[in-house]
Amino acid sequence: MAKPAQGAKYRGSIHDFPGFDPNQDAEALYTAMKGFGSDKEAILDIITSRSNRQRQEVCQSYKSLYGKDLIDNLKYELTGKFERLIVGLMRPPAYCDAKEIKDAISGIGTDEKCLIEILASRTNEQMHQLVAAYKDAYERDLEADIIGDTSGHFQKMLVVLLQGTREEDDVVSEDLVQQDVQDLYEAGELKWGTDEAQFIYILGNRSKQHLRLVFDEYLKTTGKPIEASIRGELSGDFEKLMLAVVKCVRSTPEYFAERLFKAMKGLGTRDNTLIRIMVSRSELDMLDIREIFRTKYEKSLYSMIKNDTSGEYKKTLLKLCGGDDDAAGQFFPEAAQVAYRMWELSAVARVELKGTVRPANDFNPDADAKALRKAMKGIGTDEDTIIDIITHRSNAQRQQIRQTFKSHFGRDLMADLKSEISGDLARLILGLMMPPAHYDAKQLKKAMEGAGTDEKALIEILATRTNAEIQAINEAYKEDYHKSLEDAISSDTSGHFKRILISLATGNREEGGENLDQAREDAQVAAEILEIADTPSGDKTSLETRFMTILCTRSYPHLRRVFQEFIKMTNYDVEHTIKKEMSGDVRDTFVAIVQSVKNKPLFFADKLYKSMKDGISQLGVISPTIMPTRGYLAISGHIFGHHNLESVATSIWWGESRDAAEHPQCTRQACATRNYPARKAKAEKCTQGPQGWGAGTDEKTLTRIMVSRSEIDLLNIRREFIEKYDKSLHQAIE
Repeated sequence: MAKPAQGAKYRGSIHDFPGFDPNQDAEALYTAMKGFGSDKEAILDIITSRSNRQRQEVCQSYKSLYGKDLIDNLKYELTGKFERLIVGLMRPPAYCDAKEIKDAISGIGTDEKCLIEILASRTNEQMHQLVAAYKDAYERDLEADIIGDTSGHFQKMLVVLLQGTREEDDVVSEDLVQQDVQDLYEAGELKWGTDEAQFIYILGNRSKQHLRLVFDEYLKTTGKPIEASIRGELSGDFEKLMLAVVKCVRSTPEYFAERLFKAMKGLGTRDNTLIRIMVSRSELDMLDIREIFRTKYEKSLYSMIKNDTSGEYKKTLLKLCGGDDDAAGQFFPEAAQVAYRMWELSAVARVELKGTVRPANDFNPDADAKALRKAMKGIGTDEDTIIDIITHRSNAQRQQIRQTFKSHFGRDLMADLKSEISGDLARLILGLMMPPAHYDAKQLKKAMEGAGTDEKALIEILATRTNAEIQAINEAYKEDYHKSLEDAISSDTSGHFKRILISLATGNREEGGENLDQAREDAQVAAEILEIADTPSGDKTSLETRFMTILCTRSYPHLRRVFQEFIKMTNYDVEHTIKKEMSGDVRDTFVAIVQSVKNKPLFFADKLYKSMKDGISQLGVISPTIMPTRGYLAISGHIFGHHNLESVATSIWWGESRDAAEHPQCTRQACATRNYPARKAKAEKCTQGPQGWGAGTDEKTLTRIMVSRSEIDLLNIRREFIEKYDKSLHQAIE
């Protein structure tokens, strides 16, 4: 087993057992398996309480005492998943990996996911031990077997990884970093086709420290993460392998946290993956995996295993996990440090915000007005023309079309559109035709009118808009409804929630940089109001007011520093703490502010996913409706008619960027044309029958986000969605 570097902190959940006696353990295991049946509790208790090194000594003692092979006896006595788990723990790590790979390439078909997981994540030393163990156990050459069972660029990258020759020098050359960035860019984004060999050489051989700097510089240079380029340039198992390598370079524990989550989410459990990871990481980085799992998925690994498994199998997995991070007082300080690094990353990242809808070239408002009039004149309506024009013009250009339409025909374009189209198509098109501030004002008005209040809409808009946007909304609200926005909020909400919304609605957020001394004071206030600090320094009412003021009026750069100082001070992440200590609309508003400060496109990506999650769960796929939200109409064919699918799909979602290089999830051939027959046919199929898209989908949220972000950061939201949920519309449909 590869040992931690000298001086490195041990991060496993399984330790050497104090007072270890291999003969005593061997006798206890023999007794547990003697006679009719077996004492499974005793077996799992002994094996999960010993390190792998100690288990090997127990095996030797067992053979010396009883002349039998312990693993063979365990296989005979145990069954199913519990047997696989216990036997996996009894093998030396390299032999356990060798067995997994042998199973992955034996028989008909290949378990590519297993090959990717193991070969993308192991260190040089672990890889050398794996190759030797495979040779010893099966008298075969691992490289030859891999070559015989795989092909193409996927095979080439696996062979490179098998060599275990990744550079390990932490001294990084800035010139070489720049050269590798340029080589990757020229091999992919700037090239028709892809030079896969360049990706294989750089990602397969450079040190992790070097590659992290390459990834950072690649983002700064190209405006997109390396993952997006890999998705756009590569495909199939090769793409999955390269993405796994990138994830392991960034953070191996985070890669495994993600693998564990996917192994247990949804219906059924991928037990082979669960067993393999829990066994292989229990003495390496299980604590790191747990901490990242808790931070990323807002639940503990322990609780997810507990709810997803049963019997002795569950008990053994929970022992390997080592503790429940959801239990009182067990929030890990290291998880907060992960959050701290995330805040640091968000503070230094300067990614250009991009919308998908851009001003049309050679814009002619006169021609557009005439075309729209023709599309609505006479019997029937040419909806395709309406969609094509409106979704390919910026909002400023749409306003010119409205003025021209009135000058030419003496008619109100909005009124004509309203009379010609209906339902969600009308809501979307009319929303696109309104100036942004007036559109937001209308959404706020609708959220507060009638019985009940749409608190989520109020929070989404007021917690995410800039000062300039808020001030424009106030003016639009006053102009359209002859009432101030503040008065409307006051009459429709109450308590702390009302105070927070009114504070946000004033648009008085500071716009300067950070102030370190002030940030520390603000972090102390947050710690006291969230009842973490040991020595409160003021009455609670005063603290609540100060906390609200901090979140509602401090600048984004300053708040990032506040949240970092909060972590230093408390070892807690502010978002997690707010969710734990607060409730209701106040909690939701504060969380929205925190998430918006950290990464606003990701906030909207989460909103989109949640708005579609319930409606698509019956279909067993992840959101073909993400395109409508970058083009939500395309999937809502059951409402608008299937003839709308193609035109909206190619407009709002892809915007003006018809060059396939900007479309990480589509083929070059598909993006070169306006026609998507395969996508359209599959989308139509998804809308048929009782399991159509309508059930559970929040069309209002989809439409609101699509309209409001289409010219601001829709492209960024799209990328965040793909990064977080590992799915795009194209993947889901294909």
